[in-house]
Amino acid sequence: MTLTEMRSLLAKRDIQLTRSLGQNFLHDGNQLRRIVDAAEILPTDKVLEIGPGLGPLTELLLEKAGEVLAIEMDARLVDFLCERFGTEKRNADLLADALAGQPEKLDEPEQVAAFHLLHDDALAFLKREPRDWSDWKLVANLPYSVASPILVELATGPRAPKLIVATLQLEVAKRLMAQADDDDYGILTLLVQLDFEPRGSFKIPPECFFPSPDVDSACVCLVRRATPLLPENLRPDFVKIVKRGFSQRRKMMLKLLKQDWAADKLAAAFAELKISPQERAEKLSLEQFVELTKLLK
Repeated sequence: MTLTEMRSLLAKRDIQLTRSLGQNFLHDGNQLRRIVDAAEILPTDKVLEIGPGLGPLTELLLEKAGEVLAIEMDARLVDFLCERFGTEKRNADLLADALAGQPEKLDEPEQVAAFHLLHDDALAFLKREPRDWSDWKLVANLPYSVASPILVELATGPRAPKLIVATLQLEVAKRLMAQADDDDYGILTLLVQLDFEPRGSFKIPPECFFPSPDVDSACVCLVRRATPLLPENLRPDFVKIVKRGFSQRRKMMLKLLKQDWAADKLAAAFAELKISPQERAEKLSLEQFVELTKLLK
C-alpha cells in the first residue's frame, strides 16, 4: 500500500487518525519487507500482530505465515480490514474457540494463512486474557503510546512469544537494546532482557510513516532465551530488586535495597558478588541482578 493509496483510502472513508492512539501507519514497502525478513517467518509460524492499521504489514504476514492474529482497537479500521481480507471480526470468546481449533483458511487462493481479527484494546486483552504465546511470534508496528506496557505484559514469563520483531519509538528501542552503564539502561531493559536476548535493530525514518511522527523510530529483534536465567518463582524478587534499585538512579543501590532487605544480608551478597557498596543500579549487569536475586532470596 503506497502513501498515495493510504491517503486516498482514509479520505474516501472519512477516517481521521487519532494521535492519542499512536496511529502513524508505516507505508514504506522496503521497511515493511525488512521487518518481515527480520522475523524469518515460516509457513508453520503463528504470528501475533498488534495495531495492524490498514493492513500493509498484515498482507505480507499472510503471505508467509501459517496463522495470523491481528488485534485492532479502532472500529473503523476493523471494518476496513474485514473488507480487505474477507474475514469477520471476533470477540475474545470466539477467538478462544478459533485458536483452539483447526486453522481457518481464507477464501482467496493467494492467501493461504488462517487469519483472525480481534476488535479489542490489545493491552487490556493481554491483561484480561492470559494465554500461552510461546509458539507464536510477535511482529508488529506497536502503537507508541502503549508499546512499553504491552511488551512488559507480553514478553515476561514462560508464556512469552519465541520471537519479537517490533517497530517502536527510538527511545524505547534503545532501552530494549541497552547494556549496563548505557544511558538508556533501566527497568524496561532488565524486565525484557531477563527472558529475551537482543539480536539487532534498524532505524526507520519518520517520512516512512503517515502521518510522520514527531519522534524517530526503530525496529528491534528480540529472541526468547532457550534457557531461563532465573526459576519462575524468583521472578517477583527480581522485579522488586530492579524497581527498587532504579527508583532513584543517582543513589547507591545498597542504600535503596535496605528498604526491603536486612543490611547484613545485603552486605554479604554484595561482597560475594564483588559489587562495591557505593555502586549504582545502572552499573550492574543483567547477570549480576540475577545472581543478586538468588542470594537475597
